[in-house]
Amino acid sequence: MKKLKICVYAVCKNEAQFVDRWMDSMSEADCIIVTDTGSTDDTVEKLKQRGATVHIDIIKPWRFDRARNSCLAQIPEDMDICVSTDLDEVFETGWRKSLENAWINGTTRARYHYTWSFNPDGTPGVTFYYDRIHARKGYRWFNPVHECLYFTGKGEEKHVWCPDVRLRHYPDSSKDRSSYLPLLELAVAERPDDPRSYHYLGREYMFSGMWNQCIETLRKHISLPNSHWKEERGASMRFIARAYKAQNNYIEAKSWLYKSIAEIPHVREPYVEMAKLMYEQKDWAGIYHMVKDALKIKEKSTHINDAWCWDYTIYDLGALACYYIGLQKEAMEYAKIALDMNPHDERLKRNYEIIKGSISASM
Repeated sequence: MKKLKICVYAVCKNEAQFVDRWMDSMSEADCIIVTDTGSTDDTVEKLKQRGATVHIDIIKPWRFDRARNSCLAQIPEDMDICVSTDLDEVFETGWRKSLENAWINGTTRARYHYTWSFNPDGTPGVTFYYDRIHARKGYRWFNPVHECLYFTGKGEEKHVWCPDVRLRHYPDSSKDRSSYLPLLELAVAERPDDPRSYHYLGREYMFSGMWNQCIETLRKHISLPNSHWKEERGASMRFIARAYKAQNNYIEAKSWLYKSIAEIPHVREPYVEMAKLMYEQKDWAGIYHMVKDALKIKEKSTHINDAWCWDYTIYDLGALACYYIGLQKEAMEYAKIALDMNPHDERLKRNYEIIKGSISASM
């Protein structure tokens, strides 16, 4: 069997702090190619010292897709697999062997686990599936930000799932996001029929507290004729709900969360978000039903998974709901699970003791 040639490629600017960790992680590849877009620190020197091939390309006006395509163009033609990462990302050891085992004849692209953020205790936070591993030919990056890899080759894409390939993201919190909003607005202007661009633009408006723009943009996203990905549509509905909640319009917020549940009944996130909204209104019976439905969902979706939908939060809400509607034994069961999952939380400890005391007093 032919040995596959694998190339890791990335773009960077002023990321010297990550070079050693990233190079260690990517060292299983046959070659590592980086396009530096204007570092003023010693990023380039450190990369070269560690064995990376570095090209300089100052992209003006700045666009992420142009930078990635510039780097992609530098990859030797005889490479079989191209692996796109950023310098603040790390593969778990053994990723190459796992990728080679999954990459069957005719494969053009691979999907794998991606952890975008971590909780304070080191457990995975936001997670989803990634697909930035691809064949050498037939691919190109599009969109000025939140750039997406599109298949431009002949025939059809052939995906493989790599369950043992896991990429972890350790973001630099000091990075400036101010360029994202104008770049996303540009992405929508360039591709007005692209649902993904509207989704990310609406989400960015939400992050920026621009509630009316968020609502308008995300409603446009879900109204597009080619907006078919239910998980992304459901997420847009959740973000619309958040925007209405921020404006103290709880009626619309609940309406959009119900729409999200109807769109993606197999996804836990809208149930938990609804339960949290109901908590603010002390709707204990409503919380109870949301908790029951959420806990029926055991598998995470292929879209973004919020950590607070999979940690102790849902059990904490369940304990409170059961306590106030008089289901004391069930309340204690939920409170115990929540405490076991987060044993150092003083509030959870107090709640558990209060519920336990109420049961003892009733005997």
